[in-house]
Amino acid sequence: MALRKGSAYSKRYARPYTRVSKKRAKTYIKTVPNAKIVKYKMGDQRAFDAGEFPVVLHMISKEKCQIRDNSIEAIRQYLNRFLQVKVGKEFYLEVKIVPHHILRENKMLTGAGADRMQTGMSRAFGKTMGRAALVKPNQVLYIVGVKTLKAEAQARKLIQSIKARIACKTSITNVMPPIKA
Repeated sequence: MALRKGSAYSKRYARPYTRVSKKRAKTYIKTVPNAKIVKYKMGDQRAFDAGEFPVVLHMISKEKCQIRDNSIEAIRQYLNRFLQVKVGKEFYLEVKIVPHHILRENKMLTGAGADRMQTGMSRAFGKTMGRAALVKPNQVLYIVGVKTLKAEAQARKLIQSIKARIACKTSITNVMPPIKA
């Protein structure tokens, strides 16, 4: 099964149509797709909780959008892999968005000549296709913590390179790390 482009979902950010039926069982979504995100926190979590990372970068969304779960997982794998290669083991990476929104698709039927398509069921409920995270403006998407200024430059470069893989405009901010007393 082929995936739709992320732009098919990214700009439509609205509460989905909820089917209301006389038969109560038909009102609910029957199957929920499995989550594709494997881990949410990677790297040296104890050092991050202890406040040992002087550089903490936040990737922040600048607009409302939907980000599919396979996109979130692809970015996580990319960041985790290249932080291990370029920075070493002294980093922290956290995914802050969780895909709860269920995406549905009403498949269209076409004829052999492909000269016309079906026109019925204008508000069809559709079958589940995947999950997405509904992102609000100024919401933190990813947190990256590193220990040196050289590693900060590498982490910033990596975060800049994932901007093309994400469906919304983003910015990177440097945040003071949490201090545990």
